[in-house]
Amino acid sequence: MKKIGFNKPFFTGKETTYIKEAVEKGHISGDGFFTKKCHQFFENRYGFKKCLLTTSCTDALEMAAILIDVKPDDEVITPSYTFVSTANAFVLRGAKIVFADSQAHHPNIDATQIEKLITPKTKAIVVVHYGGVACDMDSIQEIAQKYNLFLIEDAAQAIEAFYKNQVLGSFGHLSAFSFHETKNIISGEGGMLVINDESLIKRAEIIREKGTNRSAFFRGEIDKYSWVDVGSSFLPSEIIAAFLYAQLENLENIQEKRHLIWQTYYQNLSEGEQKGYFKLPQIPHYAKHNAHLFYLICRNLEERTNLIAHLKNKDIQAVFHYLSLHKSPFYQSQGHHIPFLPNSDYFTDNLVRLPFYYELKPEEQSYICQSIIDFYKNQ
Repeated sequence: MKKIGFNKPFFTGKETTYIKEAVEKGHISGDGFFTKKCHQFFENRYGFKKCLLTTSCTDALEMAAILIDVKPDDEVITPSYTFVSTANAFVLRGAKIVFADSQAHHPNIDATQIEKLITPKTKAIVVVHYGGVACDMDSIQEIAQKYNLFLIEDAAQAIEAFYKNQVLGSFGHLSAFSFHETKNIISGEGGMLVINDESLIKRAEIIREKGTNRSAFFRGEIDKYSWVDVGSSFLPSEIIAAFLYAQLENLENIQEKRHLIWQTYYQNLSEGEQKGYFKLPQIPHYAKHNAHLFYLICRNLEERTNLIAHLKNKDIQAVFHYLSLHKSPFYQSQGHHIPFLPNSDYFTDNLVRLPFYYELKPEEQSYICQSIIDFYKNQ
């Protein structure tokens, strides 16, 4: 068996064709033909009010922080078990991050812990749909409305995932998606900001275009554009958009294959869970996940370390995931009170992600699963 990597980017075959087409159209900077095609795809398929491609999900989150006017000393509630961008986007505007714990049974934010973290300085709640599994959005929306807070979805991993029958990314005032090469739909790097609050659409376009009203100028709505607000260069090139559009055309095929891979892992490893070796992902009744990733939860840190080493010896690359941000060197260096978030730390120590990509073969999955079971049988 040849080495099984953790991730392998999937090419549909049309990416280079569309990139060549973008070049031939004579427009490879931002907001050209393929960018518009991508925007239309998301707006038509999911009913998003406005979509704007960005160079990364991080950029989309940074745009969100500017859009909601985060100022120094504002507080923003985020989960601790997440990627650094979830918090860093708001720290860049001067915000104080207030970390919330994960649920006991899932890495998602524990909605029952949010309300007690709210103070008069709280500006927003940022939720992360870990692994494309929905947070408890009814409860979280109710809290945001009760305290008149902005709700932002970090939907980096959540394309084509749902809470009940509503697509993720459609609950928050703003939502951010990722098309990084490890995601279901990719463009190498790349992201998207979804604006569900119509009052924010006009300013979102300005912020994305370096603080100018250039987008309105190109639509013929004004006779010249000028500097009207803060902003930066958040829009991606047409080359990224062309690559992305080829992927979007194959969304249903990609998703079908990924769900098959996810289900195969679950079925092949159920025996190990029944024997108490490890825990498998739990999907809440209200969530329709998108087969973004597959993980095991080991019994302790030492066991996880040994399992990853065992799989490496079998030429299988498995990895742990996030380190709790409330224990990060940067956060601790800021002199903040370090909260007690045992569930976040539990997933930091015990969660291990298995190889997951479109071209993962059934025999490779069987080999991975058997290698895991063998490890536990020899404990």
